[in-house]
Amino acid sequence: MAALRESPVDSPEAHALLAEYFQARTAGFAEQDVAYTTTFPLPSAFVPPAGVFLVVHDDEGRAVGCGGIRHIADGPYGTRYEVKHLYLRPETRGRGWGRLLMEGLEARALALGAHELVLDTHHSLEAAGALYARSGFVAIEPYNDNPNASRWYGKVLLP
Repeated sequence: MAALRESPVDSPEAHALLAEYFQARTAGFAEQDVAYTTTFPLPSAFVPPAGVFLVVHDDEGRAVGCGGIRHIADGPYGTRYEVKHLYLRPETRGRGWGRLLMEGLEARALALGAHELVLDTHHSLEAAGALYARSGFVAIEPYNDNPNASRWYGKVLLP
């Protein structure tokens, strides 16, 4: 079974996973003749209470995925955190680890006092969109101007 561990976003394992994520997104956008903007996250945005960054480890202890939450401006339901940089290595997908990661992020958001989780994504990430829907996210109006996003989702959290 996979394990979730909090990690600094600039740790070597988190940085390596984020580099893979950005490389995959850049390649995916190039196939669509669209430019992808890569921005490594600020470490301070993923330190409690501002946020949390998680790394997924497989049964052998290898870092195979990551994701984080960061506090952003309050929304219509109050305190709002944004899900960022959700990534699993391709060979690990389909094992339920994305759902595990989303549940871990949601639990930490609740512990930090979040009333709502939001995220943005690109329509080409169909598996990610399905995961978000299964996790209770619904389509919302854009809350940012991310040039890489074409869809926005939100989930009201109940303590």
